[in-house]
This record gives sequence, structure tokens and C-alpha cells, in this order.
Amino acid sequence: MAKAKKLPSGQWRTLVYNYTDTNGKRHYESFTAETKKESEYLAAEFALSKEEHTKCSYTFEKARKKYIESKNNILSPSTIRGYQQMSSYYLDIDDIRIKDFTSKLVGAWVNDFSKTHSPKTVRNGYALVSAVLKEYAPNLHLSIALPQRVKVKCYVPTDNDVQAIIRYYSGHDTDMLLSVYLAAFGTLRRSEICALTADDVVGNTIHVNKAMVKNTELKYEIKTTKTVSSDRYVSLPDFVVELFPSSGNIVSTVPDTITKKFNKTLSKLQIPRFRFHDLRHYSASIMHAIGVPDQYIMQRGGWGSDIILKQIYRGTMDDYQQKFTDMTNDHFNNMQHEMQHKK
Repeated sequence: MAKAKKLPSGQWRTLVYNYTDTNGKRHYESFTAETKKESEYLAAEFALSKEEHTKCSYTFEKARKKYIESKNNILSPSTIRGYQQMSSYYLDIDDIRIKDFTSKLVGAWVNDFSKTHSPKTVRNGYALVSAVLKEYAPNLHLSIALPQRVKVKCYVPTDNDVQAIIRYYSGHDTDMLLSVYLAAFGTLRRSEICALTADDVVGNTIHVNKAMVKNTELKYEIKTTKTVSSDRYVSLPDFVVELFPSSGNIVSTVPDTITKKFNKTLSKLQIPRFRFHDLRHYSASIMHAIGVPDQYIMQRGGWGSDIILKQIYRGTMDDYQQKFTDMTNDHFNNMQHEMQHKK
């Protein structure tokens, strides 16, 4: 912030940079007042209005890139990379200046974008538009109707699926065997599995405190966990911990390799296709099915709230669903039998 200087006349003057002309000369605005405080207030007011005017003159493309750049050290590398990969979404609005944006204009873009993209993609694309405009056009209030969410039916692997996969990896691919154990029995993500080291293990308990993720240059690096709640301690069965190496990384692989090997294994074993990440769904579903309280499931899996738990992770597995369906019907059959007997 510019500081005021006292003039020989007794008044106070504050100079604020305005612009640089074509000859390279810097030009300043002068604000003179009876008091130091008033002079600096007038200067600050000018600087703020100048900054807002400059922001409004940006095209959406420039504002979007500046917004992403400003979040480089705040958001995860995968989020930043995702933002950069979404650049093709905004070809129709990139050249429009921020000062010309209206709620109607954004609504028209959402409508057109929805014709060729899924509701989830539209919502993700709009989220970035909204964030950029909130930063560079704070007085613009958007009222946009977004496409209705489509309920995705996820296949949750069964006990038989997981057992078949474990049998397949046992004896010939320890890295994949441990990866499956850590995901299916410990709720770890791929990134957390690949970053786990022997130093993170004490007895049967592992400390999940970092993740292996790709940076904006698509190179792997070790960062902190996805969220604060993801930093957690997880106790594992003896037979899993006994397979851990005594030093170095628990598995010598990277997330992409886990995914590629896992997908090939599902095809070979003729198991319905599901993501490696869905082994976390399996783990949560098992705990939910055997009556483990949601609070403990959230803690073990590193979920900050039960929203995702309710939407996805309670998708009961087919074999358990049949078991509980039979139990329910047996109860009503017995009740009817007792009623008939009493008659």
C-alpha cells in the first residue's frame, strides 16, 4: 500500500502507479489531502477501482488462466490438471470480456454445452465458470438451471470377486496382491498405496499420510493426502502386514500400472468390469453390512462426511443383498405361519 508524504505546505500527498506509456515512462496519480489518513484512503480507493476495471477488461480465457495460476499452490495437482484439460469446454465464451458477462449469457452456454455433454461434465464445467466469475466479476449474480444429476449405478464387487482376484495374484505378483489387500481390506486409494512406506507401519497399524499423484507435467510426485480427513491410521489383519517389506515402499509400482494390471485381470477372470477404486466401495459395503457404525467407516476410509457414504458406499453387494432379502422374507413367512397356527 502506498504511503503518504507530508508536503512543505503541511498537506499530505500519496502517489499511486497508474500506467506506463509507449516510451517506458511510468505515470502516477497524486492524491493530496489535509490528513495522512485521508490521502492514503483516496489512493487506496483509486487503486482498488483501477484493479477492478482491469479485471473486467480481461477476456474469459485470460481470467480463467489467471484463476488457475493463482490456485497452483492451493489445489491438488490433479485438480489443476483437470482445469487445464477443460479448456476446450469454453471455446464459445473464451473471447468474451468479463464485463460483458451476464447470467443470461452463461445460461445460454450451459444450454448449448448440455447438448453434447453429460450432466456431470456440464456441472464440472459450470463450476469453473462460476468460480472465475466470482473472482473477477463479484457483483455478477448467476441464476442458472443445471441438468439434473443422473444416478449412476456402480457395480460393487462381491466376496467371490475379491477372493478370485486375490487367488490370482497370490504367489506371482506381490505388488498387486498387496495393492488389493490395502484397497479392499484397508480402504486405501491407489495414490495412498503407492506412497506408503515401511516407516509408516507400526505393528499392525499403518499411517496414511501422503499420496503419489501426477503434477501438471504428468510426472509422479509425493504430496500430502487428498484431504485432512484422509490422514488417518488403519489397522490391518496379521496376514496382510506379514507380507510387507522391512524397508522402502510397500509396493514398487505407480497408480497407472495398478489400473492397467487390474483391468487385464478382470478380463482374464471374466469378472464384471469395475474400477480398482471400487474396492474401497467393497470395503465400506462390507463394514456397513456387518453393522459397523458409519462414523467408524468414515474414519477408516478417510471420508470427511457421510454424503458420499450415503450416495455410493452403501450400495450393498449382490450376495449380501440376497442374504438380507432371504432373512427379511423368512421373518414374514414365520410371522404368517405363527398367525395361521394360532387360528
